[in-house]
Amino acid sequence: MPTIATSTPTPTAADDCLYVPSGQAAKPVNLPPTTDVPKTGTVTYTMHLTAGDVVMTLDRAKAPCAVNSFASLVSQTYYDNTDCHRLAQGFVLQCGDPTATGTGGPGYSYADELTGKETYPRGTVAMANAGPNTNGSQFFIVLADAQLPAAYDVLGSVSADSMAVVDAIAAKGYDPNHPVDQNGGWPAWGAHINSITAS
Repeated sequence: MPTIATSTPTPTAADDCLYVPSGQAAKPVNLPPTTDVPKTGTVTYTMHLTAGDVVMTLDRAKAPCAVNSFASLVSQTYYDNTDCHRLAQGFVLQCGDPTATGTGGPGYSYADELTGKETYPRGTVAMANAGPNTNGSQFFIVLADAQLPAAYDVLGSVSADSMAVVDAIAAKGYDPNHPVDQNGGWPAWGAHINSITAS
């Protein structure tokens, strides 16, 4: 399952978001704002990969603190010039760790925003975690309808057209210069994030 390594914060208050310092940031960033966080509407971002552009529409109503964190990291260019470090064929493409080790994060963590009814169809964008309330910066794109427990904050979805770019990355398979295990391996091609921009 998608994972990152962080520690557990106290769950967020109903009207605010709480981001708890946790470990060392893979790249220096400021904590996201914690008050007046938008909780309605959608926001669109374009992830500019070497394979092409991937358009993601994020839903603030589903996971306002997660979307707020993502927006803050984008505004601080945290994701720029990083690699999506994990491909699991027929499952997910995982990004968001500047160290590309699978353990890097933004130096903070925050609580889950789950209803217990989350599903993960093809094209879903969701937060990776290492257990309850351990969200950080890593996220994954679902390649095919996934039977995952309702344990990963759903940020939104990738446009149908953009999934062709994600599929092209998956079709190239794994990088032979990196180990592959039951959790997947490095993508062979196309998964470098040049930047993520608001659309």
